[in-house]
Amino acid sequence: MDDDRLYRDPALAQFYDVENGWAPDLDYCRHLAEDAESILDLGCGTGVFAARMADGRRVVGADPAAAMLEIARSRPGGRAVDWLEADARSLRLEERFDLIVLTGHAFQVFLGESDQRAVAATIAHHLAPQGRFIFDSRNPAAEEWREWTPEASRRELDHPTLGPVEAWNDAVFDPGSGIVTYWTHYRVAGSGELLSAESRIRFTPQADLAALLSDAGLAMDSWLGDWQGNPYSERAPDIIPIGRLA
Repeated sequence: MDDDRLYRDPALAQFYDVENGWAPDLDYCRHLAEDAESILDLGCGTGVFAARMADGRRVVGADPAAAMLEIARSRPGGRAVDWLEADARSLRLEERFDLIVLTGHAFQVFLGESDQRAVAATIAHHLAPQGRFIFDSRNPAAEEWREWTPEASRRELDHPTLGPVEAWNDAVFDPGSGIVTYWTHYRVAGSGELLSAESRIRFTPQADLAALLSDAGLAMDSWLGDWQGNPYSERAPDIIPIGRLA
């Protein structure tokens, strides 16, 4: 995570919005935030959600990748957000928030149990007494990484300045650690330039997530299995806890 070029290299960060625009996860969080007067967006990336939600609210967007924050600051609505170059494991602000979100499966970049517990502690530290939090993590039982082969993942992108771009992934799963190492490749059609990054994410079972959240002093209101609001099940694509302070 600390040296992942996919997010920290401006040449690669410029593809994030092309591949990840406004999606069902952000729609769900937007509805969850209807009554929230303050929002902390941990792992805010290029700031799509934070900038949209900042109209009339106190919004803080935190991310360790300067290249992503540079994009966030320049997007419409970006000036209304307080952007922080900060790590979700160690961030400590002297304020609490009505809603804390960690979307885009960002929780999975925390590879060790101690890292995950540190993030849970950060959430607990910043939650208002009646505040809520939500994040998502892919369900390991769904084995989504099997779809991240060059053949299955190959896609054509239309970059706003680079033009047509061919993209694909490859991945290797370590069953002992639950960590998937995956590679992202972008080939720019016009120049033939190839840009690549190696990333690692952890697939954590729901029971393990429940234990570490409870240990952090957090109580669950519900567990979702997808962003359509269906309840979590063993074969659901995602694990989405919604909770508050215990």
